[in-house]
Amino acid sequence: MPTTAYKGWPNCFRLANGVVDLIATTDVGPRIIRFGFTGADNVFKEYEDMLGKTGGGTWNIYGGHRFWHAPEAAPRTYEPDNSPIKLEEHKTFVRLLQPTEKTTGMQKELDVYLDPKEAHARVVHRMRNMNLWAVELAPWALSVMAQGGKAIIPLPPRGEHPNHLAPATTLTLWAYTDMSDPRWTWGNKYIMLRQDSKVSRPTKLGVMNKEGWAAYANGGFLFVKTFTDVPGATYPDWGCSLETYTNAEMLELESLGPMVKLQPKATVEYIEDWFLFRDVLLPASDADVDKNVLPKVKGIS
Repeated sequence: MPTTAYKGWPNCFRLANGVVDLIATTDVGPRIIRFGFTGADNVFKEYEDMLGKTGGGTWNIYGGHRFWHAPEAAPRTYEPDNSPIKLEEHKTFVRLLQPTEKTTGMQKELDVYLDPKEAHARVVHRMRNMNLWAVELAPWALSVMAQGGKAIIPLPPRGEHPNHLAPATTLTLWAYTDMSDPRWTWGNKYIMLRQDSKVSRPTKLGVMNKEGWAAYANGGFLFVKTFTDVPGATYPDWGCSLETYTNAEMLELESLGPMVKLQPKATVEYIEDWFLFRDVLLPASDADVDKNVLPKVKGIS
């Protein structure tokens, strides 16, 4: 099976269709370290001091896209993924298969599909419980985005009082979330979070995202991830299906599936679709999102 070297890792796998390319690591992982238009910048963050590293007992963020299970807790969540993984090449996708984690008893698996013509990838995440007991968890897909952009999170349709008396969504705040932080834009239809390399203070928000999409605009590119909302399901972190976090180094765009009680040897599956667009201006307001971002999202089939 052909492999390609990428920034210090000798055994990566590249999927390309002439429009976009995607690179997955096999020396560590499972990770998708790159996604971008061919010849253009990576939309994902890469940690230069970690590129090419392998081994060790400390968890490394590396960058790119990773797969965890919620709710977050140390040390369980931060099981190192610094060892080689298995890669299987199938007719229409590649499968990245991690050995069972020693401390959690979980096995992670990613199936990665690239559209033959379009700037579109599908990532099927699977978590398999290799323990002898059931575990409650939620699948959690985290994309670490490059510096300098802005996350866009849609809110549910607005309404007027007294015609709409029931609550429409939930927002979850972390203890370090400062709502007066100027990186946040609290719109009527969208919440936006700006990544600022000059601000080291972290901030995070979770939301019940029934619209099934979130986006990141940066450098003229727009990255959109879509996922399926499950009505009536119980989601982690007080009802969050979408979370975003930023510090001085990056911004994370994170989607989550419903909580499940995963029985021994059972598997939970979770799917994201990724789309890339060119020539999209960084939005500053709801009107900007409606004009420049929403038509792209609505054009996704």
